[in-house]
Amino acid sequence: MRLMAPSFWQNPAPTTLSNLLLPFSKVAGFLTRQRQNQPSLKLPVPVLCCGNITVGGTGKTPMALHLLQQLIRRGRTPHAITRGYGGRSKKTGLIHPELDKAIDVGDETILLARLAPTWRGPDRQANALQAIAAGADCLVMDDGLQDPSLHKDMSILIVDGPAGLGNQRLLPAGPLRESLSDILPRLQAVVIFGKDRQHIAKQIPQSLPVLKGILSPGTSIHKLRGFQIIAFAGIGRPQKFFSTLQDAGLTLLRTLTFPDHHIYSDRELKQLAQLAHAPDTMLVTTEKDYVKLPSLFQNFVISLDVEPRWSNPAIADELLDHFLANDRRE
Repeated sequence: MRLMAPSFWQNPAPTTLSNLLLPFSKVAGFLTRQRQNQPSLKLPVPVLCCGNITVGGTGKTPMALHLLQQLIRRGRTPHAITRGYGGRSKKTGLIHPELDKAIDVGDETILLARLAPTWRGPDRQANALQAIAAGADCLVMDDGLQDPSLHKDMSILIVDGPAGLGNQRLLPAGPLRESLSDILPRLQAVVIFGKDRQHIAKQIPQSLPVLKGILSPGTSIHKLRGFQIIAFAGIGRPQKFFSTLQDAGLTLLRTLTFPDHHIYSDRELKQLAQLAHAPDTMLVTTEKDYVKLPSLFQNFVISLDVEPRWSNPAIADELLDHFLANDRRE
C-alpha cells in the first residue's frame, strides 16, 4: 500500500514532527553526499538526465517525453533509461509497450516506451550499454540525478513551482532527496513548471539557465468541452491535475485522489463507473493513470495529455544544442 506524502512537508514553518525527524535527515544527507563520490561511467554518446530532488510529482516524465520528441525531430535516435518505479514486476532491460503492462513495469515506463526504445531497471550502466549496442546515439534518463553510476553531460532539475521545495528539509523531515545547495554544482539547467511561489529561481546562480513554463493540456482537452467532469488521479500531486482542468474552464463535479503510482482495484473501478452514470458526465484522468486501466474500462475514460509550453523557448533550443555538442562518437 502506497502512502500519501505527510502534510507537514509542505508547512513552511518547522513542525514538532519535522524537528523530531531532523536527526534522521542529517544522516540521509550525509549518505547521499557520500554516494556522489562513487566513480561514473562516461559513455561514447551524450547522456541527458531530467529529475528532481523532491518526493512527488514535478513534471519530470512530461519533460523527458518532450526531450525525446525534440531529439527525434532533430533526426537523432534517443533511447530512454528509467528505473521503472510503480511496477510490480522485476523485469529489466528493453520494454515492449505492446506486450508489457503498465501495472507490471510502471506507468512512466510505458509512456516512455511508446515514444522511444526504453530500458528499465536499477542498473542504469548495464541498460545504457545495451541501449548503445541497440543503436542509441543519445540517452535520456527519466530520474537519476542522485545516481552517480553514469556520467551525465546534461543534468536538468525539474521543480514544480506551486509546491516548490516544501519545508526545504531532507527526508524524512521534509520532501527533499538532497538539498538544493548540494545538487546545484552538478546541474546544467533548472526547469520550473508553474508559478514560482517559493522564488526558487532567485536561489539559482545567474550562470545556470532557468527554463520557465507550464504543463499545458494537449489536444484531448477538446473532447471534454460540454461535459461535467469527474476527475481522478494517482500521481505525486493530484491537485495540480485538477487545477489544470479548472484552468481550462471545465466544470469539475468531483475529484478523487489516490496515492502516486496507484494500481486500481476492481472495486475502485466499479465505483468510478457508477459515478459517471449521470448524463453529460465524463471520467477524466492523467496519462499515467490511464495506461494502468483495463482496456475495456479505458473506453469510458478520457486521458488528458499535457505538454510543456515555455515562456523562454529559445533557452530550450540552446540547451539541446549544447547537449548534442557533447557527442563523442568518432
